[in-house]
Amino acid sequence: MTQPEFKCAIVVSDELPTGLAVNAASVLSLTMGHRVDGLVGVDVKDADGVVHPGVVYTPLPILVAPREQIGTIVEIAAAQDGMFFVSFNSLAQSCKTYEEYIDKMAATPTADLASVGVGLYGPRKQVNKLVGSRPLLR
Repeated sequence: MTQPEFKCAIVVSDELPTGLAVNAASVLSLTMGHRVDGLVGVDVKDADGVVHPGVVYTPLPILVAPREQIGTIVEIAAAQDGMFFVSFNSLAQSCKTYEEYIDKMAATPTADLASVGVGLYGPRKQVNKLVGSRPLLR
């Protein structure tokens, strides 16, 4: 299970239209749920005994920031010990298949990737320092 001193958040570009912002947040949350042990809770039973798959164990705010700030958040997160992050870029969002994504990524230098979203999981103080002042996606 996640620990109370840890926190997660997703930040998407405020330049994205709603559909693309939701897409970015969805992709980031799936990757985080897959990669961060304990982020998704155990399955639960309701009063009738029906089993429901576990959901995210901790709050997961979806925040917004200007695109250039997302790149800065990614850079800072990459340099911090104990911080898990996943970046989502506009190149990925433009691809129709995963094979196309693989091919385009192989031909694109890191410096040319424009982050449109980032998912974070790490010590509460570090996450708050990075994104605590960002507003919620509305």
